[in-house]
Amino acid sequence: MSARETALRVLSSCRVGGAWADAALKAQLSRDGLSGPEASLCSRIVYGVTQNRLLLDFYLSAYCSQKPDHLQPPLLDILRIGAYQILFLDKVPDSAAVNTSVELAKTAGRSQAAGLVNAVLRKISQNKTTLPAIPERDEAKYLSIRYSHPKWLVKRLLTMLGREEAERFLAANNDQTLTAAQVNPLRGTAEALMEALEAQGVKAEAHPWLTDCLLLSGTGDLERLKPFQEGRFYIQDPAARLTVMALDVKPGDQVLDVCAAPGGKSFAAAVAMKNQGRILACDIHENKLKRIRDGAERLGLTCIEITAADGRVCCPEWTERFDAVLVDAPCSGLGIIRKKPDVRYKKAEELFSLPVVQHDVLDNAAAYVRPGGLLVYSTCTILPEENSQTADAFLAEHPDFSRETFSLPSVGQVPGEITLWPQRHGTDGFYICRMRRQARKL
Repeated sequence: MSARETALRVLSSCRVGGAWADAALKAQLSRDGLSGPEASLCSRIVYGVTQNRLLLDFYLSAYCSQKPDHLQPPLLDILRIGAYQILFLDKVPDSAAVNTSVELAKTAGRSQAAGLVNAVLRKISQNKTTLPAIPERDEAKYLSIRYSHPKWLVKRLLTMLGREEAERFLAANNDQTLTAAQVNPLRGTAEALMEALEAQGVKAEAHPWLTDCLLLSGTGDLERLKPFQEGRFYIQDPAARLTVMALDVKPGDQVLDVCAAPGGKSFAAAVAMKNQGRILACDIHENKLKRIRDGAERLGLTCIEITAADGRVCCPEWTERFDAVLVDAPCSGLGIIRKKPDVRYKKAEELFSLPVVQHDVLDNAAAYVRPGGLLVYSTCTILPEENSQTADAFLAEHPDFSRETFSLPSVGQVPGEITLWPQRHGTDGFYICRMRRQARKL
């Protein structure tokens, strides 16, 4: 199986079955037995096509007699794969991109369209230095096509950030990012881990401002690396770890992670607590709990307990039992587009109900915080209605809670809440709000 055939299968499963690109890619690579350079090329094509879909369709429409949305879906995917290689992958000869795309059409049962694929891709190759300009008279439409983000989201960003920074955010979402590995100090030092990773051909460098964090490249399948199997690190964006820093946990604390899957924040809290105390990690989806359980076992984190629970339903036995409660609420995910490129194509109406869910989870979790304890609300999105507006509504209904200033590496003092941005902080887009419950008066 070739990289391009596997890429076509992944893109088809995302389109037909609504699968997320990262999960579909991992599963298909395993099924097709791809590894090494072929797996790397396949991954690059899948993510690249997904990141640049609107832009690729704009150029395809200039050289194809049919509009992209009128083409049969497999044929459109094949044209996108070919166009992406021609326009973005310098190491792939244009002739190879054209010829392999023609062969893809034949193997995909579209032999009658092989001539069209050949003609369109050859035109793109011949004109790639003089491609048609994207009209700029409509600012939102231009940015939408140029960076392949839906127009509704671009409009929101222009209102929130202005033209210059909105464009920086959009560009950051299409950048390739290094993998952030958080060191498990229970299993060794950052220096020792770096040596072990480099011995396996992985390039590792210290994060510029976050301790015990390494930035990795050339990893291949992370789960096959011996240091990973030995529980010497876990994967987590710095923004997520900063969220746990805002929780300010200490050895011996009682901690509740309300929406814990896939477990990274529970792991970070356990490490900060030196594996002393108790972390109750919950999630409504029982099938996701296995990932937390397996991860905790691999890392040797014995202070984590795992249970299935709906964050919106009260558990009376947990009332006022926890020193710190983390609500990393279900959200639109618009802050992690650079990691999950297909998130950008969500429709605006799909997001309307999220603030209601977020409010209900936060409202329920508040009862579990002991007097004087901490409640941290976080999301991996950048929309104010899911972030500060949800926190404001909660605080208006809970006068015994108030925002509390805290400090974060690189950021400094935070006046109770912060939105992290990839173009500003080099992290995922993330919202963190720290709230203290009033101590009971004697």
